[in-house]
Amino acid sequence: MADSAVLRKTQDLLGALIAHDTTSRNSNLAFIADVEARLVALGARCERTASADGAKANLHAILGPDVDGGVVLSGHTDVVPVDGQAWSSDPFAMEERSGLLYGRGTCDMKGFIACALVAAERFASSGLKRPVHFAFSYDEEVGCLGAPAMIERIVANGPRPAACIVGEPTDMKVVTGHKGLYSVRVEVTGREAHSSRVADGACAVTHAIPLMAFLHEQAAAWRSAAPPDSPFDPPFGTITVGQMGGGTATNILAREAWFESLMRPAPWDDAYGVGRALRDRAAAVEAEMRRHAPGARVHVHQRSDVPPLRPDEDSPAERLARQLTGDNATRTVSFGSEAGQFQHSGIPTVVCGPGSITQAHQPDEFLSLDQLEACLDFMDRLNGRLCESA
Repeated sequence: MADSAVLRKTQDLLGALIAHDTTSRNSNLAFIADVEARLVALGARCERTASADGAKANLHAILGPDVDGGVVLSGHTDVVPVDGQAWSSDPFAMEERSGLLYGRGTCDMKGFIACALVAAERFASSGLKRPVHFAFSYDEEVGCLGAPAMIERIVANGPRPAACIVGEPTDMKVVTGHKGLYSVRVEVTGREAHSSRVADGACAVTHAIPLMAFLHEQAAAWRSAAPPDSPFDPPFGTITVGQMGGGTATNILAREAWFESLMRPAPWDDAYGVGRALRDRAAAVEAEMRRHAPGARVHVHQRSDVPPLRPDEDSPAERLARQLTGDNATRTVSFGSEAGQFQHSGIPTVVCGPGSITQAHQPDEFLSLDQLEACLDFMDRLNGRLCESA
């Protein structure tokens, strides 16, 4: 079990991380600078990859020898908004109450990052035979947008990791599969006219409807195609239209309309195929609209593309995580994470981190001290494994 002083230190560090308001709409650079300074002080080799506007950054750091075969500890730095939520305390000033640590991001997922940073002190002084990689990303909560550039650098520059642990909240249980995340925004531009003069314009709302209907049909097809032994809940991939808008008045043909759709494909679903078919239909709708409105346009903008995490039985990541946790159950989840992106790049990956997903994104989000301690024990055992000869 984790030493009480180490647990207290981790708790204090978590409080400091929570105090950085890294809601996805904000910059995370102060958080990254804080974490980077702590790792540099331990001798870590660090590299940032910045967002296009420079307001955010990923951080990749390595402790240990410059050899292949290490382990990535992956976490995202951003958190979801607290707007409109009824919190019992300041969400960015962590509080302990009855063994629970309350604050935005305690569970999702700064608790894991805090444990990794405290463990880094031991990693740095233990004579590692294989390196540990720290991979901390931006904009996970808005579509896993930041991690791909960092993952590309990790794979291209080496040393190449043998396994990745993504510390999303799983109650420190091993998750070997999850659904993907593929989202689009469809924007339809028509031409206004009086509603009695339909040939004088092109109603954007009317022409958006068949595109939404197509996605509804595809959702039904995915549901029907799900195998009877699907490990997911629900057992099929899902396609939803979560937001829509457009038009100015009932008696005016709408000039503009838009909607946003989110697909959560299971590993056997083809989100890319649905996306291509949606674009083909959008082109046909645009051509129809231009019969009456030459400037009409239908644009399909892909917002996120996160591959599913495919169960890879007995992969190096799964073997390692099971050895460190003692968890031999088969487990999948329906949420997405950066794990699918790491796996897609060729790095075997599982999800395992402290806290429950039921707390993520909720008011009065919390992480129990028991879970924090379990994660520290996990890190301690990982240190022992990385000190062994390959």
